[in-house]
Amino acid sequence: MLSTIDDATLMKVASALGEEEAVILIEHLKVSDETTDDEIANKTAIRLNSVRKILYKLYDHSLVSLRRTRDPKTGWFIFHWKLQPSQLEGFILSQKRRVLEKLSVRLEYEKNHDFYYCYSEECKRVPFEEAVEVVFHCNTCDKPLIHFENEHMISKLLEKVETLRKELGE
Repeated sequence: MLSTIDDATLMKVASALGEEEAVILIEHLKVSDETTDDEIANKTAIRLNSVRKILYKLYDHSLVSLRRTRDPKTGWFIFHWKLQPSQLEGFILSQKRRVLEKLSVRLEYEKNHDFYYCYSEECKRVPFEEAVEVVFHCNTCDKPLIHFENEHMISKLLEKVETLRKELGE
């Protein structure tokens, strides 16, 4: 049904969205054309509410489709689920755009701020404005704050932003 590259990517996405149970659920959906949440729960031994939770998360990202019918005996709705591997590329592109946006914001923050740090592992660096407020002494350990060179961090962020922009064709 899926190529090995798409299959591996699909499994990584499933794992990211719902961990091991989502991977098991996707494995089941791959071999069935359309199935109900009850059938998935019975065949995978995953609790029904967990199956539904994972399915709705996958549905929110358009990785599965949903068809609703009504049970003639009870009048209740029955949800039929189907894997949509064709939507995987769109999902990955939207995630990359989201990451690019966050990295771009972070890059601008790093470029536009001067940082100070006491160089203790348990402490965090602070921007110049905060360092002035605490008279260049760490709030956590009371050591003096020293200027922190963030050029390496800016360089790494720039590298990642450029890579993502190329992948997205921007």
